[in-house]
Amino acid sequence: MDRGHILRILEENLKKEFVRIVPETLDDLWHLYNVIHRDDGVYARTTREVKAEGVGVRPTKGKRLSISLGIKVKDVSFDKAVNRLKVKGVVVEAPEDLEIKGTHHTIHVTLRTPVTISKIAWSKHQLTRLRTACKSRPIPIVVMALDDEDCSIAILRNYGFDIKMGLRTKLPGKLYAEHRKESMFSYFKSIRNSLTNVWKGLGGPIVIVGPGFIKGEFASYLKKNTPDLAQHIVSVKSVSSAGIAGVHEALRCGVLARVTERVRAAEETNEVEEVFSRLGKGRRDVTYSLSEVEKAVGYGAVNLLLIADKLLREAVDQERRRIEELTRNVEEKGGSVMVVSTEHEAGEKLISLGGVAALLRFPVSYLSHE
Repeated sequence: MDRGHILRILEENLKKEFVRIVPETLDDLWHLYNVIHRDDGVYARTTREVKAEGVGVRPTKGKRLSISLGIKVKDVSFDKAVNRLKVKGVVVEAPEDLEIKGTHHTIHVTLRTPVTISKIAWSKHQLTRLRTACKSRPIPIVVMALDDEDCSIAILRNYGFDIKMGLRTKLPGKLYAEHRKESMFSYFKSIRNSLTNVWKGLGGPIVIVGPGFIKGEFASYLKKNTPDLAQHIVSVKSVSSAGIAGVHEALRCGVLARVTERVRAAEETNEVEEVFSRLGKGRRDVTYSLSEVEKAVGYGAVNLLLIADKLLREAVDQERRRIEELTRNVEEKGGSVMVVSTEHEAGEKLISLGGVAALLRFPVSYLSHE
């Protein structure tokens, strides 16, 4: 196994409540995005423009220095386009001669660059997430959903789908067989070229889904014309939609289960779907909303707590402390915590329940939802 492409923990000191990490891939940045919260400390090598001082020096003139700096986090954003996290905060550690403590600064957390994260207290699920990411590197899966009018190609990563291509066409009807055949060939050729570009450099499995017969015809086309690419197709399955909707349906309905065992998005989707399944059946071993889940935790009933990442990032101070206390109580009573990404459909569905839900060990009859 190539350890150079796996998240590396350089140092873990829980007595001093810090972890030093080197992210290696986009998925690693996503893990850090979900681990770094407001009021945490983030320390890294960064650049800072320092104004020059002295007689005859223009006030606006300065130079950019490379320095080691620490900030108290105020906001975190994830920029997939340039492969980095933007961590904004107030400077708490810097070279004394620069006199910049208390000022605002943004640290860009990038690939293959060490970063140290400190917390008042690390949660068990946060450490588990990082440690698990260090053990193995899930292979990104290329998923394409197509019919005779629409095609989307996406990469399934830990944080959800990264949509890479969308293509729409209008094939002639079956009464115009010759024209339809020519148009179909041109359509397939365009899709193949896009698929090749997306797949190149990943080397992972390919899943083809969609309604009707087009998906099978395209798979046959690849086997005949691009066998080197076709050999990476691991599944051709039916879903009711093409395009982006078909991509999400493939994840939601379990079509990708066999090839996504180690992809977190599939796990999150399965658990959120279980919440909605139990609610739909009127079962009492499930609950949602912060106040109702707190009651269930008080009874030691929570087996799995689901929290939307958006809720963790956007919660104001009092609510955030309440959520952090909730996660600690769940873990102390033997339950598990899963932070669900809102980059995919399951996370948005969880948001519709208030961003918090729980699967319970046993029914709790007092729980009710208005």
